[in-house]
Amino acid sequence: MKKITSFSATMLAVSVLLAGCGGGDPAAEGSGSASGGADGKVKLTLWHNWSGQDAKAVAMRKILDDFKAANADIELEVEGLPTDGLKTRLKTVAAAGEMPDLFVMWPDAMTKEFVAGNLLQPVNEFLDSKPEWKNNFIPNALDGYTVDGKIYSVPMNLSPSSFIYYNQALFDQHGVSVPKTWDELLAAVKTFNDKQVIPIALGNKANWAVQSTIFSALADRVTGSDWFLKAVKQDGAKFTDPQFIEALNRLKELGDAKAFQTGFNSIDQNQMRQLYFQGKAAMFIDGGWAMADVVANAPKEVLAQTHVALLPPIPGGKGEAQSTSGVVGTGLGVSQSLSGAKKDAALKLFYALAGPEGQQATLNSSTLVSYKIELDPSKAHPLFVELNELMKTTKLSPVYDAKLSSAAVEVINNSLQELLMGGSPEAVAKKIQDAQAGALGK
Repeated sequence: MKKITSFSATMLAVSVLLAGCGGGDPAAEGSGSASGGADGKVKLTLWHNWSGQDAKAVAMRKILDDFKAANADIELEVEGLPTDGLKTRLKTVAAAGEMPDLFVMWPDAMTKEFVAGNLLQPVNEFLDSKPEWKNNFIPNALDGYTVDGKIYSVPMNLSPSSFIYYNQALFDQHGVSVPKTWDELLAAVKTFNDKQVIPIALGNKANWAVQSTIFSALADRVTGSDWFLKAVKQDGAKFTDPQFIEALNRLKELGDAKAFQTGFNSIDQNQMRQLYFQGKAAMFIDGGWAMADVVANAPKEVLAQTHVALLPPIPGGKGEAQSTSGVVGTGLGVSQSLSGAKKDAALKLFYALAGPEGQQATLNSSTLVSYKIELDPSKAHPLFVELNELMKTTKLSPVYDAKLSSAAVEVINNSLQELLMGGSPEAVAKKIQDAQAGALGK
């Protein structure tokens, strides 16, 4: 865990930066501390990232509407933001110690930083009061939300972050096989470019996308997970090591081969998927969370031809081939400031969203869960059944932004953008190494 001083410095730096960029109204963002109103209602603030039209977002918003209807004594102030916007806002208010009452958050690094900043309260007692719920999560599901034996949240989904979604019809039309090796992937890229089809649609405007959905899995193929976790701790490995340079070179190889369309750093993931939905791209690489959008919004003719695959292995790589990067999924953070009636109301909403019914609604929305419930193939879309079956034989390797310090995450996200625009792998590696070492005081 990073030191509290490191956390405070990082959060302060983010706060100052965002203030200069018009990062929001501090007074409004402190509304999480609002107490019960004059009408006797308990006022509760919730920030989430269910703002889109994918099936998961729609399902979660329905739970919120049902909760409001069933709990007239609780007044919800709800704000939905895109994922990158939510992460930015949370870091901003964290620097000021002003959190919303409940908020969607991420396991591992974010949880540890918020705990270090005394911004969260544990939910052990609440979990222990509902053992049939607590004991039904998949093995190790709570690890990313556990710090010093205290549990601060539970996952509301399962987030493998790197799959190739591909259009079989376009592959067949142009005589391309679904790539099983790195060379076959590069050959597919060349053929689709020759046929004026975008090989891999990419939306990296929110600069975490390449790191989370492509590079984390690709790099693990090269280095293996053990090396990466040592480099995170700066204990026996550094990001300037040859194997990490090799991983960066593999990503650069995709960029140099024009695997991605021109302007990929200027469009977001929704626009990326639109290129695929319109039949202009043969593939896109995205997390399991994209499934809910594909199933809900892809044209029928494209959806019928869509399948999922893993990134192929890298020659000589140390990583597990049958794996994808990922985390157990987002959870809900409960503000440290809550007590009494507000805390009771928050935990009631927490259970509605993350309890058994919320987990079932998530699975029903074509979204994987970290909870032991069986998928009914007769009620699910065949593509989601395909993904669910693939995950039964696929291991999770670490996502970089779940393990690295906030400072190093910002550096790697920006640096991968530079790398794909022709930057130097060695220069990128040094910046990442310096950022992680600096965050740990090494």
